[in-house]
Amino acid sequence: MRSVIQQLPGSKIREVANSAMGRNDVLAFWFGESDEPTPDFVVEAATASLQRGETFYAHNLGLPELRQALADYTSALHRPVGIDRIAVTSSGVSALMLAMQALLDAGDEVVAVVPIWPNLTAQPAILGANVKRVSLHPKQGAWTLDLDELLAAITPQTRALIVNAPNNPTGWTLTRDEQQALLEHCRRTGTWIIADEVYERLYYPEGARTAPSFLDIADPQDRLIVVHSFSKSFLMTGWRLGWMVLPAELLDAMGKLIEYNTSCAPVFVQRGALAGLAQADRFVPELRARMQACRDRLLPALAAMPGVEVATPLGGMYAFFRIAGESDSLAMAKRLVSEAGLGLAPGAAFGAESEGWLRWCFASRDPARLDQGVTRLRSVLDI
Repeated sequence: MRSVIQQLPGSKIREVANSAMGRNDVLAFWFGESDEPTPDFVVEAATASLQRGETFYAHNLGLPELRQALADYTSALHRPVGIDRIAVTSSGVSALMLAMQALLDAGDEVVAVVPIWPNLTAQPAILGANVKRVSLHPKQGAWTLDLDELLAAITPQTRALIVNAPNNPTGWTLTRDEQQALLEHCRRTGTWIIADEVYERLYYPEGARTAPSFLDIADPQDRLIVVHSFSKSFLMTGWRLGWMVLPAELLDAMGKLIEYNTSCAPVFVQRGALAGLAQADRFVPELRARMQACRDRLLPALAAMPGVEVATPLGGMYAFFRIAGESDSLAMAKRLVSEAGLGLAPGAAFGAESEGWLRWCFASRDPARLDQGVTRLRSVLDI
């Protein structure tokens, strides 16, 4: 086996979850998903597809009607995007890996803004690329970008910039000015931008329909691939469906890559996604409002605890915080499970830059679970 595969770290989030195996008393907030089930209208559309016998291979790039619906959905939120720029993938993480495969050779340099979901830095490493990490910086619980530091790290030798905003785990979000500066700089250096924008609809400033997106400012021919997923905004984590927006000239090659990776996404899953998009104007804002209510319930309770450092995130579905005197996040997360039945993700899972921090997914169907979790955390902290 290749040494890079042998050296891949195991998931520290899974390690914490595994420590609770066999227990039914744990309040689990460790994974990045709501405990709300997929909406009925999605399930019913997928079920009807199965009953029609739609269980065969489909086009590599996705059903044409789904690709058109995604083009229309994207165009309504950002600049116009045609169907010739849309590829449907078997999950958002698959879209990210496909983007990496399309762009990176062994030995290429990649710059990643961290802390970040670990898959995003593991993928280029698997392909033999060299990952240069540029860290956000915490200030009173809020993580911020040193734009000059990031721009200095991106040179003509940088093949790709990987950025996830709104960010998992910190909730940090790029501003429009920062996006513009990065886009113009990457045009000069010839660097591709791989933008993970799966949380763009879970963005909470008043009046905002989405977080700032590179698709608002980029030209169709820019070296930009934007990745999305049905997991977060449509409550479809287990369905494994995503899409990407890419330059039209890459589309045929992307179809070939999909053939050699997953061949295609299941038709019945795509039918469910079509039903989701048909209801998006109603469903997604309602979901966002429920998520914001959860955020606004949990964050003040955490901020009121002595020794807890946290800031209210602008986007995403996570409270990211640290506790004074607790520097080993994995040990602390396991302690919370064993002593209080509280399941959180350790910050170390997202890189050394966030060691000592804990991630709490606040996407809860019953907000009272958040109150129960706070009570359990206070019991461990003896406050």
